[in-house]
Amino acid sequence: MATLDWSQCPDVESVPGRVSGAWVLKGTRMPVAAIFDNLAAGANIDDIMEWFDGLDREQVEAVIEFAVRSLDKAPAYAP
Repeated sequence: MATLDWSQCPDVESVPGRVSGAWVLKGTRMPVAAIFDNLAAGANIDDIMEWFDGLDREQVEAVIEFAVRSLDKAPAYAP
C-alpha cells in the first residue's frame, strides 16, 4: 500500500518531540491519523469539529482533500 507524502501538505507538520513526531494539523496537537480513524469509524467532519475543540474546519477539510487528491496520482512501483 502506498503511503502519502504528508510533507507535501501545507496544512500539517511533524515536530520532533511533539506527539512523538506524528503528522499533526499545523499549530495543533491533533494527529492526522486521528481524523482518518474517526472518519473510518463512521464520524463526519461535524462530529470531529465538535469532539476536538479548537480545530480549524478548513484545515481539516484541506487534509482530507490532500489525501483524496493523492489517490488520483499513479502509484510508484518499486522495480
